[in-house]
Amino acid sequence: MTELRQRQVKLAARWLFTVLVIGFVIRSIDAGELWQELARFSPYVLVPALALTVFQVALSAWRWRYTVERLGLPLAYGVAVREYYLATFLNQVLPGGVLGDVNRAWRHGSGAGERLSAVHGVAIERLSGQLVLALVVVISVSWLLGSGRVTAGQWNGGFWLGVGVIAVFLALWLALKTGLAAYLQRLRQDLYQSLLNRTVLPVQIGSSLLVLASYLGVFLCLAWGAGYIESTESAAIIVSLGSILLLSMVIPLTVAGWGIREGAAALLWPMAGLPAEQGVALSVGYGALVLVSSLPGAAFFRPTHHG
Repeated sequence: MTELRQRQVKLAARWLFTVLVIGFVIRSIDAGELWQELARFSPYVLVPALALTVFQVALSAWRWRYTVERLGLPLAYGVAVREYYLATFLNQVLPGGVLGDVNRAWRHGSGAGERLSAVHGVAIERLSGQLVLALVVVISVSWLLGSGRVTAGQWNGGFWLGVGVIAVFLALWLALKTGLAAYLQRLRQDLYQSLLNRTVLPVQIGSSLLVLASYLGVFLCLAWGAGYIESTESAAIIVSLGSILLLSMVIPLTVAGWGIREGAAALLWPMAGLPAEQGVALSVGYGALVLVSSLPGAAFFRPTHHG
């Protein structure tokens, strides 16, 4: 079997696994109720929701450019936006949710002539976002527990979800530990220059908070259009649960988080006293909207010059 054929088989297998997971989630809830919830989404919220995704890509591309420039690599903002759209599209259609970012780093490194710094730039830019997301999830869980919406006993499912996410990060850390000491020293230097430096960290945190707000804003748009938001508290619940859904997508078992995200929603919404079908419908709507918003990236498969 050729290497290309093997890749095609692996991709098909990952898509099949994703479909099976989604099918299992749908069978575990009331499918009829789920379709009713999906029918509640208003088409009028698509415009503001899609506008948020444009802002999201534009700001994420700026954060990437800012990060790599701290490492001494040039990157024109227009190129950053195009490459980010391409990476987002590839992350939506290829397994694991990171191959688009790998491609983004490779293309930038090839053009700039410094692949290791390009790889670190992409990894650190994504790490900035994940660290802020983890902080917001901790705050969200604390609020849900403190408000009495969720009890510690109910949180068992979410706890094990968190354990799974932590295990993924530990595996990545252990993989780094097996590298050469010189490489780890280089990584430590790049982390300091582009993320942990006291003049850089506030910029990274601020931009990552805005990016995360745009993600959660999409959830709020969909929830508002479906009539799920009746008060400030209900909006806060959607934001809190939505942040946990975003964290669940870090687990690289399916394509673009499909199935994992819906399974997490089916667990989390009942824990907050809400129908599981509502959470799964929001999750499906979010996934579909993000996929549509990534389609402009399909136009950028051609090689580009970075400068």
